[in-house]
Amino acid sequence: MILREDLEKREYEILSPFAAKAAETKGRQYEEEKCEVRTDYQRDRDRIVHSKSFRRLMHKTQVFLAPEGDHFRTRLTHTLEVSQIARTIARALALNEDLTEAVAMGHDLGHTPFGHNGESFLNEKHPGGFRHNEQSLRVVEVLEQGGKGRGMNLTFEVRDGILNHTGEATPITLEGQIVKISDRIAYINHDIDDALRSRVIKADDLPKDCVEILGRDHRTRINTLVTDLIRNSDGRDRIIMSDECRFYMDKLRTFMFENVYHSKVVKKDEELDKVKNMIFSLYDYYVKNPKELPAESRDMIGEFGINEVVKDHIAGMTDRYALNVYRDLFIPKGWK
Repeated sequence: MILREDLEKREYEILSPFAAKAAETKGRQYEEEKCEVRTDYQRDRDRIVHSKSFRRLMHKTQVFLAPEGDHFRTRLTHTLEVSQIARTIARALALNEDLTEAVAMGHDLGHTPFGHNGESFLNEKHPGGFRHNEQSLRVVEVLEQGGKGRGMNLTFEVRDGILNHTGEATPITLEGQIVKISDRIAYINHDIDDALRSRVIKADDLPKDCVEILGRDHRTRINTLVTDLIRNSDGRDRIIMSDECRFYMDKLRTFMFENVYHSKVVKKDEELDKVKNMIFSLYDYYVKNPKELPAESRDMIGEFGINEVVKDHIAGMTDRYALNVYRDLFIPKGWK
């Protein structure tokens, strides 16, 4: 039988000196008894995977609004691809795979329905603004009930990685840094794949120098970037990519913003207007009718205020749930 103490000891024997060790975690928000067979990072990963917020990612948009087809990415499949890429890098660098996976699985829990457009509209509507990484942290610290107290009571290192997976700040652990760059590697490449499938772009549209350096197909580009990252980070106290690969990855990202993310084919103005109207209408409705919020949300109004609670409720919605609620509230039953 392999117990938690055995796993913690093994980490010191096989992991890099730069790896985060579960036995050295800065701890949880409140103390709790250790698990007999799992390290703290394994336990965090399990709490995230078993949460309602994680399951809802299956029905949240990645890029394409209401795509017709079974093979387009959702927020859940994106999360799984980030986790796979990040674990590959962590394993090659002898870093902590459990911590890496926990951060990857939790990094997008706070995403709104309708992808980054939903995030943008909720940011515009909510008085305090909205950023999905901050909401992801709020999900694990406050909104999900995974322990005896409020929130999932995750370790400091996992919460730090979730909060800082995007933006200017750098995660304190190398495992968190891996997830931050794996997120970008994943979404740039799988969004290219989806854009090609939907015929928004053609393979020949991709910048030729990017194709020459990184590769023509999905698997080759990811392999190039991952291998480059591993070679340049090996034996170092930070996660870095070569200047060449970073330049061409960023150039691909710019191409995607210009030709896909802001494309009128992918997101027609009238469709975006519908999403904006939906987010704004639901927000205003719940602010004016707090009794229509779920009981667990109503219980938080006294502590956090009505706007914060309404923001939490809308951010937690899946695309289809938001559509159904909007339809029930604002579309006369006899209309089609």
